[in-house]
Amino acid sequence: MSVPLTLTSLPLLPISSVLFPGSVLSLSVLKARYLDMVRKCHQINAPFGAVAVASDHEEYKAKSLREYVHNIGTLAVVNQLVEHRPGLLHVRCQGMERFRILNHQVLPHGLWTANVEHLPTDAHVPVPYHLQRVAQALARAGELLYIRGFNVTSYIELSTSQFEDCGWVANRWCELLPISAEIKQQLMQLESPLVRLEFVARILGRMGITAA
Repeated sequence: MSVPLTLTSLPLLPISSVLFPGSVLSLSVLKARYLDMVRKCHQINAPFGAVAVASDHEEYKAKSLREYVHNIGTLAVVNQLVEHRPGLLHVRCQGMERFRILNHQVLPHGLWTANVEHLPTDAHVPVPYHLQRVAQALARAGELLYIRGFNVTSYIELSTSQFEDCGWVANRWCELLPISAEIKQQLMQLESPLVRLEFVARILGRMGITAA
């Protein structure tokens, strides 16, 4: 077996949502320790780690990073950074590979950094016949959102092969579905893209978006 790739001293940014590989994250950054970190990452085109906050903890109550955020997150690369006024950054990031936190450190100014290992990228798994309706519904949803002015060009301009991949279809649905961050985190952590899409299909069926 190959040894997992690792990153040392990766800066972490706790977020209230869940970033999936291939997804776009738009956020506003206010805290000083994160302002400096995001600027530096943007300048040298280096990733930071986007980690979802555990819903049952608050930062000032958490005794350690492991009590505050989930152990698995997604590398994020800043594609766009706009400073509308001093102390406020609006950034647009691209989700890359998933990672697992091995251990962490707290710097003097409060920024968390961690040593992490890369998790395997989703294998390409063709969408099976009984789940093709899920991919077709995603294409229709993307077209409708595009018509209404939402920035979802990635759903339309990509080749049809993307809609034939279990992981890509599942991840895009997870971006759109009005489900809790905790459920999205559980879906993101699943190793099998086929199993992830199966769970998405069940959610869509319960919501009446596709046949159960």
